[in-house]
Formats: sequence, structure tokens, C-alpha cells
Amino acid sequence: MTISTRELVLASLFTALMCALTIVVRLVQPIVIIPFSLQPLVMLLAATLLSPRGVFLSMLAYLLLGLIGLPVFSVPPYGGPAYVLVPSFGFLLAFPLAGWVQSHLIKSFSVLNLAVAGLVAIIIYYSVGLPYMYLIMKFYLGHTVNILQVLKIGFIPFIIFDVAKLAAAIWLGREVSRRLGLEREF
Repeated sequence: MTISTRELVLASLFTALMCALTIVVRLVQPIVIIPFSLQPLVMLLAATLLSPRGVFLSMLAYLLLGLIGLPVFSVPPYGGPAYVLVPSFGFLLAFPLAGWVQSHLIKSFSVLNLAVAGLVAIIIYYSVGLPYMYLIMKFYLGHTVNILQVLKIGFIPFIIFDVAKLAAAIWLGREVSRRLGLEREF
């Protein structure tokens, strides 16, 4: 199977958008364990507009750019292989899979179908990100944390915003698709 030039260009644009929005948001907030970011919005929007393979490649490219050392991540060290030891890395690690599953579940551009597919993606990245954060905080950083504390740090402050980002991704995805004539194969 080959990927079309159009799909490759769109995947590259979403990789660039992920990098750019991460850097912009990073400049306007203090350093925290789990930063507020627009990364979920970009991933959810990419999964709405791209094929499963396209969104997977886009999010994988973003991860690889950061892991080879480009400063495209939200918290210090901002990039490089050491970033795998940052508590929030598990959320980023889940983006290729979450986006792939979300895109695969989209069978139409109905709000209900897009919402269900997006909620599944959100569940996937929290299901990977929260245990990863717990393991890094407890066993690498040596913090005494329990599951409730991890939920207070990495889930409760963000879930409402992530649902709002999903709503924005649904609206943007439908509008961009309609206005630019982006056809997806369902």
C-alpha cells in the first residue's frame, strides 16, 4: 500500500501544526508536571481529517522529531531521548495509536460518529498516559504517589478541557472538510 502525495502533505502539515502549537503554548505557561497544551486538539483534528495511516504517521513523526532532539515537546528537556523519562511522555506515546483508532472508527461526518470516535481516542490516551505517569513518578522520580494523586494531577484538571477540544475538533473537522472538499474514504 502506498500513501498518496496529498495524504503525505496533510500528515506533514499536522506534524508541523503539532510542533508549532506546542512551542507557542509552552511560551505562555509555567513549567508543570502535566502542561496544558493544544496537542490533544491537533491529534483529534488530524484523526478527523486524515486516514488512520495518515494520522498515525503524523503523530509518529512528531514523536520522532522530539526524540531525536528537536525542542518540540512541552516541558524540559523539550526534546531528546531523555524525554521518555518525563511523566507526561505517556500521553504523547499514546497519540499515534489513539489517532489511528479514532480515524478508523469514523464512518461518517455525523456529530455522533465523530464524538464517539473522539471519546474512544481520549480514553486511549488517558489509559496509556496515566499509568505511564504513575510508573515514572513512583519508580524513576521516587515520589510517593498513589492512583488517586495521579488522577488529581493528570486527569481531573484536564478532562473537561479535552472534551472541549474534542468539540472544537469536531466543528473544525466538519468545516475544513466541507470548505476544502477533503474527501475521506469511509
